[in-house]
Amino acid sequence: MSASVKVWDFPTRLFHWALVALIGGLWWTADAGEMEWHMVLAYSLGALLLFRVIWGFIGSDTSRFRDFVHGPRTVIGYASSLKTRGVTPHSGHNPLGGYMVVVMLLAIAAQFTTGLFATDDVFTEGPLYAYVSSNTADWMTWVHKKNFDFILVLVGLHVLAVLVHMFKGDALLGAMFTGRRQGIAERNLQFAPLWQALVILAVIGALMGYFLIWPVYSNMY
Repeated sequence: MSASVKVWDFPTRLFHWALVALIGGLWWTADAGEMEWHMVLAYSLGALLLFRVIWGFIGSDTSRFRDFVHGPRTVIGYASSLKTRGVTPHSGHNPLGGYMVVVMLLAIAAQFTTGLFATDDVFTEGPLYAYVSSNTADWMTWVHKKNFDFILVLVGLHVLAVLVHMFKGDALLGAMFTGRRQGIAERNLQFAPLWQALVILAVIGALMGYFLIWPVYSNMY
């Protein structure tokens, strides 16, 4: 058995599983009408998203956008090679997976942004609802609802891709727990220090908590 290689740092893995938990929580709170908690979770998601964007520029090698965002020619070439070479493990995201990450981040950013202007027409309004016309708010609300369906489709595609890789012997899921993968060529990967991620999260969390989460939470009790 080939030796395992570290490919994912802890902050990236934490982001992944926190994202899974928050999307599930947002789905449930919206469906159950728990809109105060829905807003708290939404602001937490916004903080997480902002962290991931920053980490995509200054984080560990495999977490940086430059490591997995490739041009269309590279992506098309990789997709074509799947027919002949099949699935091959990568030390990070493969070219197709990299595009999925970008699309998912953009979809989540759209979800967070539209939610700031959305309304349920009963009790809850986004913090920026008053700054736009009712027609604009209605449109934002419509996009907010439809875009979440799109996010669920992306989640389904992601899960399907993971299952295909697992069936082909590429343990993607395990690597997102342990941070290590087998069957890949070693690279001289550089990993950002954990304290750097903690500082970024602390600053974002403090700002988001003070200006957005705390006003909502204080009104709940």
